[in-house]
Amino acid sequence: MTFDVEAAAYARFMGRFSEPLAGLFADAAGVVPQADGARGRPRERVLDVGCGPGALTAELVRRLGPDAVSAIDPSPPFVAAIRERFPTLDVHLGVAEDLPFPDDSFDACLAQLVVHFMSDAVAGLAQMRRVTRPGGVVAACVWDFAGAGGPLTTFWRAVLDLDPQARDESGRAGARPGHLGELCASAGLTAVVPTTLTVTVRFETFEQWWDPFTLGVGPAGDYVRGLDEAGRAAVRARCAELQPEAPFEVSASAWCVRALA
Repeated sequence: MTFDVEAAAYARFMGRFSEPLAGLFADAAGVVPQADGARGRPRERVLDVGCGPGALTAELVRRLGPDAVSAIDPSPPFVAAIRERFPTLDVHLGVAEDLPFPDDSFDACLAQLVVHFMSDAVAGLAQMRRVTRPGGVVAACVWDFAGAGGPLTTFWRAVLDLDPQARDESGRAGARPGHLGELCASAGLTAVVPTTLTVTVRFETFEQWWDPFTLGVGPAGDYVRGLDEAGRAAVRARCAELQPEAPFEVSASAWCVRALA
């Protein structure tokens, strides 16, 4: 899936969760800040697959420096935003299933909140394995869309209460327990270690939580955009019934795996 929205819209919608997740994910992948590495150790090369507008990219740059990081995404607005933010960064327009890098190019390859949007998750993970040196790290994480722990749980519950035939994101690749590990194994990755990452975001008002759903970002945004005014009002009202009184917090968990190429 290609996100045909401005980077600022994505940041308002998912950045509030993906930005704090990035640090946890980089830790889980074992990306050590350069200052903490052994003296004389060669600088690691890391690839951010499906970088979006740069939540994980920024964390990797902070840890390793821009010369050690490459990024790729299929959405032109996101690639443009990354290039503006990091003018010297190696950024590519492209998809995970056809990475434009030679074999064994990177020490680690990470995909944050991307696998469930790949057209072929196994092929994408296999490409990540191919461009990572033997014994290097391939890591991925996906929100818990199939359970009650994802950041959009309340939204999709409201939608399904009103429209039981609606298609939520629970069936996407890696969204259910254990599936991300199965996909990694099918892609030829070894030593797969699963874990769960959780972030908590505070919202001062209900509107602060709801408004980003109207920006047309991702499957949830597409659903809202496809409703008429009455339909949007109904979903908003049902969400307001399900959410606690503001201010409130939303905890969101992601399935995560760390594997070896």
